[in-house]
Amino acid sequence: MMKVKVFKIRLPEEFLYQDQKTLDNFLEYNEIIKVETAFVNNENYWSVVLYFDELKPIQNANITVKEPKNAKYSAENDILNNDEIKILEALKLWRSEKAKEQNLPTYFIATNKELASVAKYKPAKKEELLDIKGFGKHKIENYGEEILEILESI
Repeated sequence: MMKVKVFKIRLPEEFLYQDQKTLDNFLEYNEIIKVETAFVNNENYWSVVLYFDELKPIQNANITVKEPKNAKYSAENDILNNDEIKILEALKLWRSEKAKEQNLPTYFIATNKELASVAKYKPAKKEELLDIKGFGKHKIENYGEEILEILESI
């Protein structure tokens, strides 16, 4: 069953870090279906609406584990080689231009870990982007083409 949660990301320094952390924690434990963002000018904050499915924690010897939906690729602790670093830097550059253009924080577009996973996994088509942790339909629809073009150009 799809649920909705609204987050407020306040821009003043003293709130920003905490608000982002709250959002990050939520993202880690839920399967995000769709994201909508709006900037609330008069109050200076981002409103983030997440449509999500709850991932049920498995109780196992008091350890909570995320149920593998089908394990997605994540370059968690992998060391990137020189080519992969080049790809990663190109992706980061693209991401910061995209973020400026859309007036969004960079991590809305993709996190460093997601970009590193792309650099390591080197998907050649949109379907392969789905295999990377953090990439859902929404992100692929919005940025898939451009990400694949960057990979091809390097």
